Amino acid sequence: MGCVQIKKLISINDISKQDIISILDNASNSNNDPVLKGKIMATLFFEPSTRTRMSFESAMHRLGGDVIGFTNPKATSFVKGESLSDAAKMIENYCDIMVIRNPEEGSVKSMADAVKIPVINAGDGSNEHPSQALLDLYSIQQCQGKLDGLKVALLGDIKYSRCIHSLAKAFKHFNSELFFISPKELSMQKEILTELDKYQELENVSDIISEIDILYVTRVQKERFSNPADYKRLKDYYVITPEIIKNAKDNMRIISPLPRTVELTPEVDDTKHAYYFQQASFAVSVRKALLKLMLG
Repeated sequence: MGCVQIKKLISINDISKQDIISILDNASNSNNDPVLKGKIMATLFFEPSTRTRMSFESAMHRLGGDVIGFTNPKATSFVKGESLSDAAKMIENYCDIMVIRNPEEGSVKSMADAVKIPVINAGDGSNEHPSQALLDLYSIQQCQGKLDGLKVALLGDIKYSRCIHSLAKAFKHFNSELFFISPKELSMQKEILTELDKYQELENVSDIISEIDILYVTRVQKERFSNPADYKRLKDYYVITPEIIKNAKDNMRIISPLPRTVELTPEVDDTKHAYYFQQASFAVSVRKALLKLMLG
């Protein structure tokens, strides 16, 4: 692929622009050659997942590899008090790569630091989700034909969305403008904004809907709130309907990491702007390209 093998993907910042371009190019030329036959991937999911876990497992199987792992940590030795680092050292003996999701920020890095094999962060709390950012970039490239010169609005739970955090950081490699649309309580962390050049913070999507090329919609995440009253007050803050997007450009597309609750009405599915199901369909190809790069 013309890139140095990646050993750890904890943050999207762990890979270069050239790595990103290589992964996206290889996703476009995806095939099912069994190049990873004899390799084993361990999926260690301490938090619920549908799309991420299943697309990684499908990608590995399509490349000829095998999968082990768990989706219920209560059925493992963690209930006996085993530490994350000890568990990682043990599991390292059984596989060639780990894909880990954990609700605690920094937890995946602590496990990755304990082992020598490649590790992919499949989401650590509200921190990052780098492989989702690669999928998002690929989807944007597919529907817009480019990643430079775009206006991309990211709407909803900006503060807690690990998907938005990774995607925003990834876009610093491309000459596009970002618009963060959220209530003030859910605005982007200052430390992430310091990494970015071209961005604006807004509260109303109507202020920008006629100008943007991409609308990235996220749900307000109930699991990230310690105060249920705050979640109840903010959960319906944005609801995208056909009426909201009636003044959008013809080629504006809506993407989302899913799952959705109320933030995207089913009526939007029938508009020309809906692209989130196509986006989900690209997940296996993107993750195949990533696994091939990380496993050489």
